Amino acid sequence: MTDESTVSAQVSAPQDVDNSFSPESLEAQGDAAADYIEVLLDICDLDGDIDIDVQNGRPYVSVSADDPRALRLLNRADTVNALQELARLAVQSKTGSFSRLILDIGGSRDARKNELAVLVDRAVARIEEGAAQAALPPMSSYERKIVHDIVADRGFSSHSVGEAADRHTVVTRA
Repeated sequence: MTDESTVSAQVSAPQDVDNSFSPESLEAQGDAAADYIEVLLDICDLDGDIDIDVQNGRPYVSVSADDPRALRLLNRADTVNALQELARLAVQSKTGSFSRLILDIGGSRDARKNELAVLVDRAVARIEEGAAQAALPPMSSYERKIVHDIVADRGFSSHSVGEAADRHTVVTRA
């Protein structure tokens, strides 16, 4: 026999719905990350313009400056990745949800995409010279996604192998 109060409590209990990917949530995540980056720029006494966008279901925060030299200390790949992780933690602390936000400082993401394209072109060249496959160095999931897209554009195939920090992309013929 079921108690009526138990049934009504079960029916009216809120459902766990993950709203972290709704447009409003993504914008809130971008705002929280921009607030964090703005404070960081102020502490470092650096001038920069912050733009917030949503691209491919991710908050995308970019920092630019009239003088590209103003951001030269922050736009190195390792520094951008570290700041991105800190911004993600700030977003999670403020919103309570995990964020897949992307941070771009001074065009660092475009520069890295160009570097990845060169790596892919070298891998494709090795395959065209007779190699069965070509492995690229370990990289983040975001960078691997870019690599998979570039590889597909070149008419080849790719897949990721390895675990955690050793996860990397292998390029093969399609």
